[in-house]
Amino acid sequence: MSNGTLGLRAPWFFAGSLLTLLGSQPLAAQDTERPSFSGLRIDSDSEPVVLDGTLDEPFWTRAPVATDLRQREPLEGEVATEVTEVRVVYDERSIYIGIRARDGEPDAVIARILQRDRVMEAHPFEGVPRFAGDDAVAILLDTFHDHRNAVVFATNPNGAEFDALITDEGREFNVDWRGVWEVRAQRTADGWSAELEIPFRTLRYPRGVERGTWGFNVYRVIRRKNEEVLWSGWSRANEGFHRVSAAGNLEGLDDLPQTGLNLEMKPYVLGGGTQEQEAGEIDSDPRFDVGLDAKYEVRPGLVLDVTLNTDFAQVEVDDEQVNLTRFSLFFPEKREFFLENAGIFEFGTRGGFEPPPFLLFFSRRIGIAEDGEVPLLGGLRLTGRVGAQTIGFLDVVTDSAYDEPRSNFAVARVKRDVGGRHFIGAMVTDRRWANGWNTAGGLDWSFWPAAALNVQGFVAATGTSGPGGDDYAYRIAVDYQQDRFGLSTQYLMIGPEANADVGFITREDIRRADVFMRFTPRPDALGLRKIDLYLFAGLVTRVDGLLQDWSLGPVFGPEWNSGDSFTLFYQIGFNRVDEEFDISDKVLVPPGDYDLWQFGWFAGTSRNRRVVLGLNGALSGTFGGHIHTVAPSLTFNPNANLSTSLRYSRSWIDLPGGAFTANVGSLRLSYAFTTRLVANALLQYNDADNAASAQIRLNFIHSPGSDLYVVFNEQRGTDDSLWEFSDRGAVVKITYLIRF
Repeated sequence: MSNGTLGLRAPWFFAGSLLTLLGSQPLAAQDTERPSFSGLRIDSDSEPVVLDGTLDEPFWTRAPVATDLRQREPLEGEVATEVTEVRVVYDERSIYIGIRARDGEPDAVIARILQRDRVMEAHPFEGVPRFAGDDAVAILLDTFHDHRNAVVFATNPNGAEFDALITDEGREFNVDWRGVWEVRAQRTADGWSAELEIPFRTLRYPRGVERGTWGFNVYRVIRRKNEEVLWSGWSRANEGFHRVSAAGNLEGLDDLPQTGLNLEMKPYVLGGGTQEQEAGEIDSDPRFDVGLDAKYEVRPGLVLDVTLNTDFAQVEVDDEQVNLTRFSLFFPEKREFFLENAGIFEFGTRGGFEPPPFLLFFSRRIGIAEDGEVPLLGGLRLTGRVGAQTIGFLDVVTDSAYDEPRSNFAVARVKRDVGGRHFIGAMVTDRRWANGWNTAGGLDWSFWPAAALNVQGFVAATGTSGPGGDDYAYRIAVDYQQDRFGLSTQYLMIGPEANADVGFITREDIRRADVFMRFTPRPDALGLRKIDLYLFAGLVTRVDGLLQDWSLGPVFGPEWNSGDSFTLFYQIGFNRVDEEFDISDKVLVPPGDYDLWQFGWFAGTSRNRRVVLGLNGALSGTFGGHIHTVAPSLTFNPNANLSTSLRYSRSWIDLPGGAFTANVGSLRLSYAFTTRLVANALLQYNDADNAASAQIRLNFIHSPGSDLYVVFNEQRGTDDSLWEFSDRGAVVKITYLIRF
């Protein structure tokens, strides 16, 4: 090794470790007896269900009960301090879930959420399900009993609706899935109660089974205590609500209905217009559109979705960001058509505090160009389960716009179950246009040699018409997590010519190794719940072995039983810049070798309070100068109707090539008139890009699955003035769900 060259090669110890681990003990989850209870079949003619949240119909007293929940936090395995009772009944149309969340201090129950899809969320760093600031109960249904995938329904004492999909044992928690169901809740003298009605047509499950069993779990948070309890899977040894294999059993589901045609059609009608300023003149463009989304269950568990003249006018705009790095920013998908069953198409690695290093498929490549939205002429998606296989197929045609040619995008995906929790999969993505093509494909796998141990990886290749674009990538990773100790390590290679037009690659021509170790003591002092102590190390070279980057540092993160927490981290390292780049188009960073140091923090008060404060930031020495960022936030939820969130970040950039400050601010206002009528406003400001914007959205769910949207957008900011008018648009869109 000399002249800055590091001989980093494929770590053979990974292969040996994999063989050893696959030969180790069986899964602990399979050796553990899980709790079970049965659903009760009722006759809707003689015992109709009145959905009011009171659970006063006689059949609720006859139904078996799932209870005896145990703590995951703060005292692992201890009996819950408050009693939770869950019962299930069903008729020929729907399954009904009754919840009694008893509480010794009913007046202390916290319920400040009324808006749909706010009761839970994905953890910002780990991606697993977590509750927001209210008391709430979530139900998991593994309808195929495959111990991998599930649907989630949750509610709070206000009867707010939340639904989501869990894919591959929590590999993805898709909070944007939207099912057709209803819930009502009531505050009671001993806590609160709720009734959920979920039509069987909303669920996918095997047909023709005389006596079915589903995976089932209950997850409750008692918010004032920050106590989390589960019916099954409460162990901190890599279990939890997202581990579908750790769920209990719902038995006795006899002769579930055959849903016949099972066809859904959702037409839309849209009217509105846009205005845009060009060369000092304002051009107006009226708009009228109609379109259709259709859903058909081809066979039990396999669903075909078709979209024609697709429109996303109601989608929330992206959050403003300032790019202070040499790599592309990453914005999450928000469009409904691409969100449903999105976890099936997951292939690659999303990384941690960074853009995803490698994704074979990234749906925002379809219909979104750098300069604006590209029209979607139509598309279809086939997703679901066939025996032991999970399959997905997607094909979308986009029109030409913003120098993007008319293109056909196609994705094919299959995953085969192996044993209790393992899978082996394959995926191919393809883009075709008049004068060219790009194709990428590969194999991936995930094995669980033990309940706390996951081994996963992939190998992929890309090909492109014309010169370049033909290369490959691979990754192998090991993740071991227990309550007190965790270890994650990976090795990733991406070839210099790798090119996935339908995916996302942050950086080509790299060999990368990462190690992340965690130790979590739980001292019984100062009101502490736990202290997370981490040590991380990373090394990046080019494929030829030339050193590019390295980093090393500790992390210190205490969390209190109150819910307050903060995290401190420090790192030292090195960056090699091979090609010059601009930071926010303002400061040029020339090629060269740069030392790196960074001190940062994340801090936040408990979310069970009406006012939640946060303060993030980092002080960095990089690229021969300094980049410092401070980002405070404030959330205020005075009642169940009104929610406000104020966020601001200020960055000071002082490098040899120049200096500037960047300010980004946002104000979110939400007012929920009812669980079905919500108004949202998002105001944003970004002086680095000379942009200010406003979006106002009104959503009225006029019947389950059917919506009325009123949306207004305005963008200001030009090269001459931050406040000069750029463009605006207003639309009214109505959808109506028809079920056959």
